[in-house]
Amino acid sequence: MRSRLMGSVAALAVAGVAIPAQGLLAADDNVLEAVLVTAKRADRVSKGATGLDLDIVETPQSISVVTADQMERFGADNINDALRLATGINVEEWETNRTNYMSRGFEIKNTQIDGIGLPNDWGIVTGAIDSFGYEKIEVIRGANGLLTGVGNSAGTINYVRKRPTNDTQGGVSATIGSWDTRRIEADYSTPFTESGSWAGRIVAAAEEGDSWLRGKHNERTYFYGVVDGQIGERGTLTVGYSHQKADTDGNMWGALVFSYKDGTQAEFPRSSSTTQDWTYWNTEHQTAFAEFTYALTDAWDAKLTYNYRSYDDVSQLFYVLTNWEDPGLNPDNTGLLPWPGSWPTEDESNLIDLTLNGDFDAWGRTHEAILGLSYSRSQGTQFTRPVLDSDPAWAAILPAFPYAGDVVPEPVWQPTIVDSTMNQRLKRAYGATRLELSDRLTAIGGFNWAEYHREGMPSGGGRFDQTESELSPYAGVTYRITDSLLAYASYSDIYQPQDQDDFDGNYLDPSKGVNYEVGVKADWFEKRLLTTLALFTAEQENLATYGGTNPETQQYYYVGMDVESKGIEVEATGRPNEYVDLVFGFTALKLEDPQGAEIYTWVPRRTLNFSLASKLPSFPELQFGLNGRWQSDIWTVDSTNGGVIRQDSYATLNAFAAWDITANAYVRVNADNITDEKYIGSLYQVGFYAAPANYSVTVGYKF
Repeated sequence: MRSRLMGSVAALAVAGVAIPAQGLLAADDNVLEAVLVTAKRADRVSKGATGLDLDIVETPQSISVVTADQMERFGADNINDALRLATGINVEEWETNRTNYMSRGFEIKNTQIDGIGLPNDWGIVTGAIDSFGYEKIEVIRGANGLLTGVGNSAGTINYVRKRPTNDTQGGVSATIGSWDTRRIEADYSTPFTESGSWAGRIVAAAEEGDSWLRGKHNERTYFYGVVDGQIGERGTLTVGYSHQKADTDGNMWGALVFSYKDGTQAEFPRSSSTTQDWTYWNTEHQTAFAEFTYALTDAWDAKLTYNYRSYDDVSQLFYVLTNWEDPGLNPDNTGLLPWPGSWPTEDESNLIDLTLNGDFDAWGRTHEAILGLSYSRSQGTQFTRPVLDSDPAWAAILPAFPYAGDVVPEPVWQPTIVDSTMNQRLKRAYGATRLELSDRLTAIGGFNWAEYHREGMPSGGGRFDQTESELSPYAGVTYRITDSLLAYASYSDIYQPQDQDDFDGNYLDPSKGVNYEVGVKADWFEKRLLTTLALFTAEQENLATYGGTNPETQQYYYVGMDVESKGIEVEATGRPNEYVDLVFGFTALKLEDPQGAEIYTWVPRRTLNFSLASKLPSFPELQFGLNGRWQSDIWTVDSTNGGVIRQDSYATLNAFAAWDITANAYVRVNADNITDEKYIGSLYQVGFYAAPANYSVTVGYKF
């Protein structure tokens, strides 16, 4: 059945592309209308799920959107805070400088920039990524290998960059907040020509502040510039560049040890940190991109995209753990052992993507198709600065926790050497087509062929050289029951190369499986409010799961586990009237192994999120709103330090109030965790206490 489906989908996509090819050859260039780049700028249709020009309601998957307005209102100036506003997303901030994003029980390992797939290896995001350069963030839940080439059943995050606007506009703002936090922002866009055919935009932000965690200090600067314009009558060109530098002093590597030797759970002040004063973790992210779109006819475009990104970091880190043979804290909170380390990193990626997409007429109806080729290559090197076994930092006797930041001297770092290298290459060919089978019934079919190659040297020596390929289908169908009610179903293969090692230090084979989703979407209040009800199930084979520590090498190892995820999601988003913006989401899921037992118990089985922003009809200059999140209880076994760690169910609540003092000037007050809930932010690997109640005030001017 699977092979028949693959063949049918591939044939469908090829047919969709072949039909307009004859029209292209016969097209009369003299009747081709000029492409207006100002109209292109106004195009805000999402292509994140299929590459096709589909409204979210017409896409046979669950999609949530976090807009720039939402991020601004609730002070979400970094990606972690922005994604906390999205339905079905768990932001697993398990270290102060490393985060994983989860959906439907699995790690999101794929990201997109403006709909172009950029696989993210382990799924770990290092450092706080500024969100000010994005117009919106789309979260596509469920398998999405169609446009990224590889993927699991978690989903994909599509970051949509800000682009130049047709009119001159911009703004500046300044914020002060808890822990001596200070931030300034500037955003300016203007046409360069009288006709508006060329325009540019500059976005910049700078932030500095301390933390509720002892000894932690953050600094971050961000810049993004973009220019777009028209070349001839048929072409449009966009080029852009961004740079972020984020420095953290007093960061944690790993986090708190919560378990005593008798298995009971410890509790500490929220400011508790394992760090030492000499620690830091500094990161630098750079991206550059160019897009050239050429109108072949009035219905068909060819688009060539180039994306570049680089990541560098330098660090001095300090980890604590307890004795392997007798794990856990002593009753007096002693027993922690020090482990200093430093692993500078350099990563560089290049991606080229070429697509042909447009509309074609067949069987008396108009349909749409896309065909694409892409090639990406990345090179990564991790270094290490060793510490001598005789160094005092190794022999330090740590006092009872929580301790001060000067109890362990800075190590004597040895010269930097190469620890590991990784070179990756991904070749892809993909296609999709949307067929209007009737006024109410639409079918979407697609295929993705990917060849994945990696080679390099792992930590500890030896070399690896692997090449894998996979052909995966995608199929979806939508049926419009009424003008405002639509039912949908979708199917996708799962193919995800894995970066985890088995007991012998070899990479695990790729995880494979299938993903299904059915649901209904309904428009309300003249399409101002969209509601979605989705049922999903995914079966993943050989998914990397922590297995323990190799006693000979002292390295973590993983085992392949078959996991089934199934559940339900409900979301409502939009504007019931001109004074209210609403988001409400609920997710309930099950995660089981082949024997039906619960697995990944650190993933909350039920989550609820909401966001409400409103204006007073009698005084529209005043805005106010609330957003919050609730999750069910979670627990995990601390495999390194022994014991079971639990976090009861909890809810957080944030609020804002903004006043437009004049037509241009405004002031906004934000309050986060206003109930001062104390909780462990993540049990994904290790954890620490999340932020207590905190506040900020912003003054801004828009023009």
